[in-house]
Amino acid sequence: MTTTTRTARTGIRGLRSFRESPGPRRPRRPGGDDRGQTSVEFLGMTPFIILIMLVLWECALIGYTFSLAGNAADVGARKGSGAEYGAQAACRAGAMKDLPDAWSKNARVTCGRGGDLYEATVRLKVPVLVPSLFNLDIPIKGEAGSALED
Repeated sequence: MTTTTRTARTGIRGLRSFRESPGPRRPRRPGGDDRGQTSVEFLGMTPFIILIMLVLWECALIGYTFSLAGNAADVGARKGSGAEYGAQAACRAGAMKDLPDAWSKNARVTCGRGGDLYEATVRLKVPVLVPSLFNLDIPIKGEAGSALED
């Protein structure tokens, strides 16, 4: 297939085949061609982006563990202070009731009287999203007290 090109001044310039035509030329840059550079940079940064997301998720798990420990201790102290018999069993059951499985399997609950208060302490271990990447052996402690009921 051939094409003819017309210009305003000279009329028909010549006949060229599409196969022979290299197409429109781009001006060359002095440093070379950098097409695809963004893709290469993105692929290079992808592992770091994933690592940052994992670290942020682990930080969110730490914060959630603090919230769970405090709430479990508060519920345990209230259940223990209101129990007529078996205050420690009621305290432990109350503290463990709402804990998700990932936290309850390593939870330690301590209950007892402390003056005019019934006190509960809950120690939770933060679950690790990727066990081989992080190793957090920091127990998160929640403490609460509730006035003893007569």
